[in-house]
Amino acid sequence: MDNDIRSLRTARGWTQRDLAERLDVSRQTVNALETGRYDPSLPLAFKVAKLFERTIEDVFRPDDD
Repeated sequence: MDNDIRSLRTARGWTQRDLAERLDVSRQTVNALETGRYDPSLPLAFKVAKLFERTIEDVFRPDDD
């Protein structure tokens, strides 16, 4: 799954740790999300989208594979 988490995070000047604290997850989880090594649960995807004031579809997209 592709996502825009890194660009949304950096646009706000947040570190991975800052985002992790806001989402109540580990920094490693944020890193795994940003690099596409981890697909979020639906509740986490909603939390991410809400935090960035976007829809889930605006943040997450299926891979082009």
